[in-house]
Amino acid sequence: MRHEVRLLAVDRTLLAVGILLAVVVGYGVLNGVTWAAFQRATLNAAAREESDRFKALRNRLTSPGDGPGLPADQVGLSLGARYAAMPPGPLASLVIGQSDLYPYYALVTTANRQSALAHDEIENPTHLMSGRFDLGFVVVVLYPLVILALGYNLLSGEKEQGTLVIVLSQPVGRRTLVLGKVLARGLAVVGLAVAISIGGYLLAGGPTTGDGLTRLGLWLAVVAAYGAFWFALAVAINALGRSSATNALALAGTWFLLVAVVPALASLFVRIAYPVPSRIELIQTVREASDQAKADGPKLNAKFLEAHPELARGQAEASEFAIQSLAVQDASEAGVAAVLSRFETQLGHQQRLVDRLRFLSPAIATLEALQDVAGTGSARYTHFAAQVDQFHEGWRAYFRPKILAGELIRRDDLARIPAFSFREEPLGAVASRASVGLAGLILPTLVIGSIGLAAMRRYPVVG
Repeated sequence: MRHEVRLLAVDRTLLAVGILLAVVVGYGVLNGVTWAAFQRATLNAAAREESDRFKALRNRLTSPGDGPGLPADQVGLSLGARYAAMPPGPLASLVIGQSDLYPYYALVTTANRQSALAHDEIENPTHLMSGRFDLGFVVVVLYPLVILALGYNLLSGEKEQGTLVIVLSQPVGRRTLVLGKVLARGLAVVGLAVAISIGGYLLAGGPTTGDGLTRLGLWLAVVAAYGAFWFALAVAINALGRSSATNALALAGTWFLLVAVVPALASLFVRIAYPVPSRIELIQTVREASDQAKADGPKLNAKFLEAHPELARGQAEASEFAIQSLAVQDASEAGVAAVLSRFETQLGHQQRLVDRLRFLSPAIATLEALQDVAGTGSARYTHFAAQVDQFHEGWRAYFRPKILAGELIRRDDLARIPAFSFREEPLGAVASRASVGLAGLILPTLVIGSIGLAAMRRYPVVG
């Protein structure tokens, strides 16, 4: 192994690959940092808008012209609306993942739930379904190519040069020789990937204590396991005893199959198995249901009064407009409930199917694990969406009784209006899911590596 390390130290190829990889990684990290900064700027803009609106509302409630207060329906629907926001994930700068596809903030009002999910963004960024070039892309797609470039000729190179016989005449076996080469190359490439990941994390301003370091440790474990898989595959291909050119072609074909073809086929299969209504369809359904409910306003008003006899008897002082608004909201929400339920159910089925299919490709398993650890995957968004739903229910529970009772919101009431606070998912749940992905990388690595090393006994030294 020491001899192999000395050879690598003077090999300009490794130096060139390292420099190129560092440049590519720097560009990927820059993209990730830029996106995370954009998210933070957007959330800061939303927070400023809410603060300014509440300041104006407080001043308005102080002025004599508005009397003792404002109607609760006006405050709950628009004037006092709150933002529910999810900050960028702990390692969001390393892999953007699905954070540019899902909404990360919502304006919560007494309107129906769909209006919170299909919110209008302040900056309205374009959501790119094809993903972005970040460190996660470098790890999943380019990192294996570096490994294969250094591992396609583990023994075939010396065999073709005629030096393998001389090397094996020493007291060293084929498997020992291969292990030494793999360890030397592995320490160089995987060590470089780990160092670059740490550098990217620090460059992005990642936390140096607590959960941040734990997540970074999980990230590094996934990167190392992914690299080990491709080295094991290189050993197995080399063990077939073919030429270096044949090894390179076989490894390149396997990379293309596992990194490009299988994920594409898996994605197609998931979409066919559980088709999801498009967000355009969902938004259109919301609009149609809202328009229909507004058109049926008088009829809905009568039904709402039947459901709330205390209003018909004059025991409450809600305005006719407020009553009709609540009736329209209920009807609109009921009109879109079926489509929304189908949308969320199919998304859940898709994610569960992806969780099973990820073991068909190390690229899928790695990307899923990296996104989960970074906090840019679907699990964190689902966690956020559940908190938004819970907050929305609490918001309506706070305002609806006041609206039905005809209460006014006064200056002192502003401090009691519910506010949203995002709660991160327990780290144990994240680690548990990442561990499953790690197992999906380690087990095939051990199997393929063991088969390759066993086959090395029959490796032809000449010919």
